[in-house]
Amino acid sequence: MKGYGKEPRSIPVGSETVIDMYPLDFEEFLWANGITEPIIEMLKKNLIAETPIPEALHNRMRQLLLQYTVVGGMQDVVQHFIDTKQMHEVLQMQRDIVRSYEDDMVKYAEKKDKSRIKECFQSIPKQLSKENKKFQYSIVKKGATASKYTGSLQWIEDAGIISRCYNLSITELPLDGNAEEDVFKVYMRDCGLFVSMLEDGTQYDILQGNLLGYKGAIFENLIADIFAKMGLRLYYFHKESGLEVDFVIRYKSECTLVEVKAATGNTKSTKTILRHPEKYHVNSAIKLGDYNIGRTEQILTLPIYMAFLLKEV
Repeated sequence: MKGYGKEPRSIPVGSETVIDMYPLDFEEFLWANGITEPIIEMLKKNLIAETPIPEALHNRMRQLLLQYTVVGGMQDVVQHFIDTKQMHEVLQMQRDIVRSYEDDMVKYAEKKDKSRIKECFQSIPKQLSKENKKFQYSIVKKGATASKYTGSLQWIEDAGIISRCYNLSITELPLDGNAEEDVFKVYMRDCGLFVSMLEDGTQYDILQGNLLGYKGAIFENLIADIFAKMGLRLYYFHKESGLEVDFVIRYKSECTLVEVKAATGNTKSTKTILRHPEKYHVNSAIKLGDYNIGRTEQILTLPIYMAFLLKEV
């Protein structure tokens, strides 16, 4: 599991165990599971040519994606999963890490912030289970306000535990110039740790191919994990009129919409935006889901596992 060119950060968990805390990204998870560089190069060529992935490889990649969703990228956790395939032991390791995060909040934060930081952190599953996943301080605690809790959320972000996904005022480049800094969603930086915070049995459901739980939160956090570990700053687009697109990225030098669909779903908002380039300045979109590669006019359909290849080139 070593040798990926990244410096690990270790923390003690309990009295004897040390957990390696530098999370692998999805591509590194693939390497650890025997997917070699030539196979990844083949996936890239299929993406460029927009031709379907051979069925055997497609099914193997789908399986690995589901495993990554529940295992995540913590190196010791990944290694234990590869060695044993014991999900209940993986889950225990993940929950130990989550507890160590909470211990660090109590240990290292300033006294006045300790409880607020913990409350913010523990609210994340509830924030993402809402239909409107925008982070709301009132969900953290009744009567909570941004002025009281914004520093607590920043502490968690600075610790590398979460990523923020900012709403865009308009869908055009530069994305960072159009971000609304006070309107955002919060995702766990490691999807496996997020899933470990959910109820028992969730892991089994996901491994059976069910990513629909928590109103799509699991699926969205998976894509946020993949994009954030690629070094992308996260953006989405939401309007009070009801228009909403899960993610917006810069791809091939264009502002590109990204819809994520755990199951077959409509892309009504995306289609509306694409029909009005004079208003929204967007000409292309990507739909990620349980599909093979295909295209319908301006919408490129990709299997979820290809999200890590959507790099700006």
